[in-house]
Amino acid sequence: MSSSQCLRRLAAGRPASVLIRQTPRSSRSALRCLSTLSRNSQNTQSLRTSWQQQKPITFSQSRLFSMTSRRDEEQIVKVPEMAESITEGTLKQFSKQPGDYVEQDEEIATIETDKIDVAVNAPAAGTIKEFLAKEEDTVEVGQELVKMELGGEPGQKADKGKEEPKEPAPDSQQTSSQPDGGKEESKKPEPPKEESKPAPPKQESKPEPPKQKEEPKKESKETSKSESPYGSRGENRVKMNRMRLRIAERLKQSQNTAASLTTFNEVDMSAVMDLRKRYKDEVLKNTGVKLGFMSAFTKAACMAMKDVPTVNASIEGPNGGDTIVYRDYVDVSVAVATEKGLVTPVVRNCESMEMVGIEKSIADLGKKARDNKLTIEDMAGGTFTISNGGVFGSLMGTPIINLPQTAVLGLHAIKEKPVAINGKVEIRPMMYLALTYDHRLLDGREAVTFLVKIKEYIEDPAKMLLA
Repeated sequence: MSSSQCLRRLAAGRPASVLIRQTPRSSRSALRCLSTLSRNSQNTQSLRTSWQQQKPITFSQSRLFSMTSRRDEEQIVKVPEMAESITEGTLKQFSKQPGDYVEQDEEIATIETDKIDVAVNAPAAGTIKEFLAKEEDTVEVGQELVKMELGGEPGQKADKGKEEPKEPAPDSQQTSSQPDGGKEESKKPEPPKEESKPAPPKQESKPEPPKQKEEPKKESKETSKSESPYGSRGENRVKMNRMRLRIAERLKQSQNTAASLTTFNEVDMSAVMDLRKRYKDEVLKNTGVKLGFMSAFTKAACMAMKDVPTVNASIEGPNGGDTIVYRDYVDVSVAVATEKGLVTPVVRNCESMEMVGIEKSIADLGKKARDNKLTIEDMAGGTFTISNGGVFGSLMGTPIINLPQTAVLGLHAIKEKPVAINGKVEIRPMMYLALTYDHRLLDGREAVTFLVKIKEYIEDPAKMLLA
């Protein structure tokens, strides 16, 4: 009988022992393997039928099974994409610790870049198992940071903390199970030891007081001699953070690249201050915006750029730039001082905004900067910068250009000064204005004209409404 005939008869239900005797020896080993497989398949079929006869699985049981399987899943949290120009950052801190349970989108780490701080959030709910990087490490986009175990329940770490103090409980039970007599015996020898100890020191304590009085006097003399008449001369070295390093790099790049020059002027703030005093309460009531001076200078700069559009242009291209880019929009970068350094969020399309809208945008960006919630989109771009050092009391200064921009306007403190008005001396609130510009692109005549135009709009705000 051939092997193929045996297979057909085995499939038809013929006993394997009968077929083996009728099969040549050369094919018997293969047939034995086939019979074993047949028995296994029969066992599998019987298990399948018995499983089908059982009570079907309920929805809650299947859900529990899925949750259990998810709990065993592990997921690696990586450094997220931050921006096109940012490929790495410094891992400043972990917000959680191994064993902590986190919800989906909950912050677990903070990465400091040269522009903003980026939060790393949990992709799903679970428990932190292991940190794959250390704080203050330089991490790149896509690098592994945290290993998580998905699933679980909140408050697991707290339960573990409760279980830990329960371990010494058996020891206390063992001591309590001892007879009371043992406790009394252990307590009895203690008082005589205490009584026997103070007896000898009483005799030795007589010569000790004078020694104790003399020693502090000697020490005070020695310390007074060792004290320097100039006070402390300690030093504390702190490594610069990534943002401060980036600021230093860009400022030095600006000095080395641009042909910087500063021109000054003085502006009478009486008209703008009267305008603000007259309408600030009404604006605050209707819009919730506190009317300030930044919006007036921003609007005045946008109006002046219509006469001198080169201020809003920039030099771009290789080898220091070989192309001038002119724009029909004005994106104003507003300098905001934070604990980590100076940042310049951008108010976009200021040329089409009213003063109240500009003021609201500046206030919102300033709050986000102080709360460390600025995004890359808030910082990108900018065609002109305004820096208000007057809020800190600066009387005059020369701001540095924020490349690739062409100019930056510096505002300073308002001081009452005697001014000649129509042949008479009057006391007026005056402010110094400083315009630093790139002389490669902007000539002196254009820069001075631009600053004079701003002065005219500020001293007569009605021109901004009529222009």
